[in-house]
Amino acid sequence: MNIKPIKTEDDYLMALKKLEMIFDAPVGTEESDEADILGLMVDDYEKKHYPVEAPDPIEAIKIRMEEMQLNQIDLVDAIGGKNRVSEVLNRKRKLTVEMIRKLTPKLHLSADLLIHDYQLMR
Repeated sequence: MNIKPIKTEDDYLMALKKLEMIFDAPVGTEESDEADILGLMVDDYEKKHYPVEAPDPIEAIKIRMEEMQLNQIDLVDAIGGKNRVSEVLNRKRKLTVEMIRKLTPKLHLSADLLIHDYQLMR
């Protein structure tokens, strides 16, 4: 096993190529151990150099609605009437604390995610 730290983009690309070659190595083999270590190193490098930002609250709601196959009408009990749901999802009105309290359990989203600020469309 010949593993070196991932310090540069070239190191990262070489680690990805090596990981691709040994990814399906049988468990308990030296290649499997190497794949585990390379995987951790690649993950660490990606977190530092390619951070993924969380979506804004409205995008998070829309994504979860799609995942749960919900329509706007399904959010009426959490947000208010059909018009209110439309206003929130079209960024014409901000989420209120009460809406966030109701959406959190309904959509299985973190309140932390929903309280972030976002721009309204005028």
